[in-house]
Amino acid sequence: MNREQRAALLAEEMMAFQALFEPYLEGLLPGEGLEQQTVADAMRYSLLAGGKRIRPFLLVSCHKLCGGEPGQVLPLAAALEMIHTYSLIHDDLPCMDNDDYRRGRPTSHKVFGEAMAVLAGDGLLTAAFETALQARVEPALLCKAVQELGRAAGLFGMLGGQSIDVESEKKRLSLDEAQMLRMYAMKTGALLTGACRIGFAAAGVSGERLEIVTEYARELGLTFQIVDDMLDKTGDFALLGKPIGSDEKNQKTTFATLYSLEQCEALARQHTEAAVGAAQRLPDSDVLVALAEYLLERKK
Repeated sequence: MNREQRAALLAEEMMAFQALFEPYLEGLLPGEGLEQQTVADAMRYSLLAGGKRIRPFLLVSCHKLCGGEPGQVLPLAAALEMIHTYSLIHDDLPCMDNDDYRRGRPTSHKVFGEAMAVLAGDGLLTAAFETALQARVEPALLCKAVQELGRAAGLFGMLGGQSIDVESEKKRLSLDEAQMLRMYAMKTGALLTGACRIGFAAAGVSGERLEIVTEYARELGLTFQIVDDMLDKTGDFALLGKPIGSDEKNQKTTFATLYSLEQCEALARQHTEAAVGAAQRLPDSDVLVALAEYLLERKK
């Protein structure tokens, strides 16, 4: 399968996934008539704001690669997206990055206030684990999958990476390359790696194939972050839906502050090639290969 064919396959698979996933996601949170309606509205506002849904798509795609059915793991995919969304709500708060726009509209704290934004993030994190346990997977496999979810989100995953980022910004420390790579492996890479590992764990796959997809996801995460750092310098607000120059404003160490844009492009291609190489060691991996190629070229 050539690159054009892979791109067409990816577009078809993503469209089919979104047609299944979006209605499912929308049905998970309550609608009207609650005494605590404001926080429920805040949770829905951010969760249903769109986005690429890369992480849940990757989880479902990896599960399919192992012979599973998408419907079995939709709750796990939704849980992962809830955790990602909660992290964005908190990341945008004044005590973090203090951003006013996300996905093309005002951030949660701008609409609902800081207290409700904090609670909305907390609510989504809590709902994620309640939702994950609804997956139609054997109990022993579900336990492994939920363990992967918690690790990806927690101290040794996304949260840990975010804490390093916050501390370095607060102390005005410039991270070196090794420190930055460790931070991004947790802050950005952990949920992408978790998506792959959860999909495999829910299908009962371990050993060499699990290690290969983990390698793929780690390289994918680095590509994703390098491109994200470049877009913070060169992107278009109309496409990105969030402010340009936020990293510079907050004096963050990024790939785009350590390297020139040309060097960043070369690094992104290097990590994409590594991701593709890993994916090609797995059977029927055209979607994973196409996703790596897509994330390298993305503009939003």
